[in-house]
Amino acid sequence: MQTFNYVKPASIDKALAAANGGKFIAGGTTLVDLMKLSVEQPTGLVDINLLPLDKIETLPTGGLRIGAMVRNSDLAWHPEVQKSYAVLSQALLSGASPQLRNMATTGGNLLQRTRCAYFREPNAGTPGGYGCDKRTPGTGCAALEGYNRTHAVLGTSEHCIATHPSDMCVAMAALEAVIHAEGPKGKRTIAFADFHKLPGNTPHIENALEPGELVTYVDLPKPIEGSRSVYLKLRDRASYEFALASAAVLAKVEGGHIRYVRVAMGGVGTKPWRSHEAEAALMGKTADAAQFRKAAEAALAGAKPHNDNAFKVELAKRCVVRALKMATS
Repeated sequence: MQTFNYVKPASIDKALAAANGGKFIAGGTTLVDLMKLSVEQPTGLVDINLLPLDKIETLPTGGLRIGAMVRNSDLAWHPEVQKSYAVLSQALLSGASPQLRNMATTGGNLLQRTRCAYFREPNAGTPGGYGCDKRTPGTGCAALEGYNRTHAVLGTSEHCIATHPSDMCVAMAALEAVIHAEGPKGKRTIAFADFHKLPGNTPHIENALEPGELVTYVDLPKPIEGSRSVYLKLRDRASYEFALASAAVLAKVEGGHIRYVRVAMGGVGTKPWRSHEAEAALMGKTADAAQFRKAAEAALAGAKPHNDNAFKVELAKRCVVRALKMATS
């Protein structure tokens, strides 16, 4: 780990002024690890733990505003989240460990970086190291021909097949969250669907934030009356493990037919994966196993598996079917 400057401002304005090419740090549950591996080498750290962004508030519209500094544990156990946004609570509680959830923040979770072993290799993207276009554009993607069991099957490119690791973000994709950011050019909002970027030819550009911008809040819309939500995570072990496949589902059933549905998947995409295809296959249809399977097939129709992760295609389909059943029964 190289040396760096460290400041701890007490206001958003001072934090933005202090950024100057450095990195914002909150819980540090991802950034510190990457600094130790020399994946991240910031010349400065701006500690934002004093910023007034740790509140969960009800919006006049009936939705919820979540400060970027709200800890994962506090968000997961918040009474309104558990009552009206169960999918988010379940997703958060399925991730990491209690100790990490006590430190990790909403903003930090949004900006989580992949756990691809090649990306996290200290010498990746350097002469003699593994190729990693996410680390050093033009060096290739070692995972394409290497060990790729945990890698993505949706949204991949010839430059990157790394999986997005967040559970929280899968739930927020289904909830159609809106992200607030503030930077040198002022304040703006970003639709959740537009925040995380597909790798394409530029896998090193992972999100829509501009240099010096800080995530300040995340807004969730008012819950759909009569809807239910669920998060289902499939993994190699029961705790402290990333998803091989996961599904976040919101659904409303009336008279045996689906009147509202949102489907997002994790563990299989290069970004939190909202499946409009699955939703289109379900809207207005009967809530039964046959329709759920058709929706799952539609969700994975564009999958591009590799040597070691072809099993994820069927696993993800079964995950979607099971989550739909849980949300509609």
